[in-house]
Amino acid sequence: MIRPRLLPSFLVLAAALAAAQPARAVDAPYEERLMRLSEVLGSLHYLRNLCGETGNLWREQMEALLASENPTPDKRARFVARFNRGYRSFAATHVTCTESTREAIKRYMKEGEELSRDIAVMFGN
Repeated sequence: MIRPRLLPSFLVLAAALAAAQPARAVDAPYEERLMRLSEVLGSLHYLRNLCGETGNLWREQMEALLASENPTPDKRARFVARFNRGYRSFAATHVTCTESTREAIKRYMKEGEELSRDIAVMFGN
């Protein structure tokens, strides 16, 4: 069972642990996972609001990830672009909340939890 209340905690933990790594001129090994997490957050922001959630929880989680990661302006733009890509990919195809939409939410919640947990476990120390 997916626990939506736990995902924000995983996200903050994963971002904080990733930010604790030393700065590098090249992409950190966890960066592509954080990029994918950004895309998942954008998807959830669109889909959850489409299905009745009000507010900006997923956008706020993205802002927390950016604050923790403190990327260069170029990398920040890449993170934001991935968030927007996730949002727009569903906005183009889902205009009402359907069973398919709810199934996509479940899949993305699971993926977000897994990404957050994996980042924390693999790169946390």
